[in-house]
Amino acid sequence: MRPADLMRAIVPVFPPSESHLVRDGYLRGERRPGELRCAPSEFFMLFDMNNDGLISFKEYIFFVTLLSIPESSFSVAFKMFDIDNNGEISKEEFKQVMALMRSHNRQGAFHRDGLRTGLNVKGPVENGGLVEYFFGEDGRARLQHEKFVQFMRNLYEEMLRLEFAHYDYKQRGTISAEDFALSMVASADMGHLNKLLNRVDQLKNERHLCDLRITFEEFKNFAELRRKLQPFCLALFSYGKVNGLLTRDDFQRAAYRVCGILLTDNVIDIIFQVFDSNRDGNLSLEEFVRVLHNRERDIAQPVETGILGFLNCCWNFTNNSSIGKFLC
Repeated sequence: MRPADLMRAIVPVFPPSESHLVRDGYLRGERRPGELRCAPSEFFMLFDMNNDGLISFKEYIFFVTLLSIPESSFSVAFKMFDIDNNGEISKEEFKQVMALMRSHNRQGAFHRDGLRTGLNVKGPVENGGLVEYFFGEDGRARLQHEKFVQFMRNLYEEMLRLEFAHYDYKQRGTISAEDFALSMVASADMGHLNKLLNRVDQLKNERHLCDLRITFEEFKNFAELRRKLQPFCLALFSYGKVNGLLTRDDFQRAAYRVCGILLTDNVIDIIFQVFDSNRDGNLSLEEFVRVLHNRERDIAQPVETGILGFLNCCWNFTNNSSIGKFLC
């Protein structure tokens, strides 16, 4: 698969609004409606050891596993296998860390040996191009903790860049308000999706929103907010309990003070257009949290049990609030 195919396999997306496509692909006998653009990725090609421009299945499982693990959890596992506490690990130690990670991921656990049922894959996941990139052809190099943490940050950002490029169909460097809204609701439950899509459609009728364009920096900041959803929701829910309502200013202030993320007025306006269900100027918090949590959950693809699942639910707050049921 190509890098953009990897993104679409992991991240739920709609066809970009400017492409005039209602779906990706076509049926036999149909006129081919066109293709979704595939943005090139220099980042993923760093690990393309055979120079075919494609990501193999075992590398796909490798990336899926990495994307499912929070940076903090990887750091804990990394340090456990750093026997001499010198901030670096060997190839064999790294393979043990990855095996542990895959056991907490649905696809990784199912393909634990790196093999796919009915598919002949040469060698386990840990022998892919990424491992060679880290440890060299002879496997004797050692991996520093800081280098891998930076790699993970780059990986997350590259996935965001590919998602943004997917919606930036005309390669203008920005995406429409409609496409940004589509990216937000793509993970919604089927029972709630239609009403959210109806609100997205209404963006075209709002003069102050229909011509808005969202930059990659704005897109990236909102994605960072998703990754900090738990502390952000704790703040919003606590504030809502005391004050009863959540206005645009409240939302923007909480994002900055709690998470250190500055959301622009344009982003806030689109969020409230989609998640202000009764148009009273206040956020429908549970609906907003449900959709964003689904996005992070779907990408992580956790198994039902295990230490990561346990840690994810060890929030005293979640046992006593309606928002909590979405965070476990």
